Amino acid sequence: MIHLSSIPVENKAHYGSWQSQLSQSKLCTSELLNTLGMSSHPLVDENAEQLFDLRVPPRYLDKINPEDPYDPLLLQILPQKREFEKVAGFNDSPLEEEHFSPVKGLLHKYKNRVLLMSSSVCAINCRYCFRRNFPYEEHRQSKKEWQQAFDYINENASVDEVILSGGEPLVQNNDYLSWLIEAISAIPHIKRIRIHTRLLLSIPERIDKGLLNIIRSSNKKFIFVVHCNHPQELDAELSTYFDSLKQLGVTLLNQAVLLKGINDQASTLSALSLKLFDLGVLPYYLFMYDRVSGAAHFEVAEEDCYRIYKQLMSSLPGYLVPRLSKEVPGELSKTLATFSWPE
Repeated sequence: MIHLSSIPVENKAHYGSWQSQLSQSKLCTSELLNTLGMSSHPLVDENAEQLFDLRVPPRYLDKINPEDPYDPLLLQILPQKREFEKVAGFNDSPLEEEHFSPVKGLLHKYKNRVLLMSSSVCAINCRYCFRRNFPYEEHRQSKKEWQQAFDYINENASVDEVILSGGEPLVQNNDYLSWLIEAISAIPHIKRIRIHTRLLLSIPERIDKGLLNIIRSSNKKFIFVVHCNHPQELDAELSTYFDSLKQLGVTLLNQAVLLKGINDQASTLSALSLKLFDLGVLPYYLFMYDRVSGAAHFEVAEEDCYRIYKQLMSSLPGYLVPRLSKEVPGELSKTLATFSWPE
């Protein structure tokens, strides 16, 4: 049973409601730099906003060190001139997801689970996002149109897990999420609902009483996958929100992406795993980079990935070492890294 005293109080922080924070996340590059007290930045090209919107909530901004132009959090959201570079091997659809959408709004890449494109926007736009060029407009639909996806799941008894992704599923309000989760929960052979979210870190106030009640009312097992790449993104205040989910039996996992100049050091990744575990989140995946156009500057060379991972394995107990993996279009699962250790 959840005690009301353990549930985060809405508007507790000076950031205001989650809706207010979400409305403040759309910025232009000059506003971003002015907020950080920077007159300019050596990597910036404001025209990159035309390739991919700049979105970042106030709480995330407050975690950026304004005295460091190469702050690891800033580099994840900063529109850069390098986004216009054409690099061989990088394209708009590195995972070829358009081939795995049997009905609108649904991806079915792996046998026992499907992914619903439950939102077309994010609260924070990560410049390395492999879906930065995804045709979300082709997957937007009304509640009535969603029935086709529910029918597809109903007809595929081998599917026992539904993943809510997007975009960011938690930008939807509680009424919408309640309707969506009730529809999923009504399918007998679905055992688990997984929510992939970056919002849990950038606007944790989104974990409000209404959302907790939605989870508590469902008869399914919930998994929240946090997307955190650097220990600087984490703070002690998050523990209240994480704990409120854990008290409902929610499993908390993290997946990170290896990003050049951001977390491509074993010491950084080790600190990330330890800090996550202190907050009750288990490291899950560490992904090698999906080669999306406009973001080649984030890629860590494969041999460096292996070297870093070897160092990481030697610095942590096994349960805190995320699986080094990559996604290969058409494979039946994520592909775990297999390699001969370089000297």
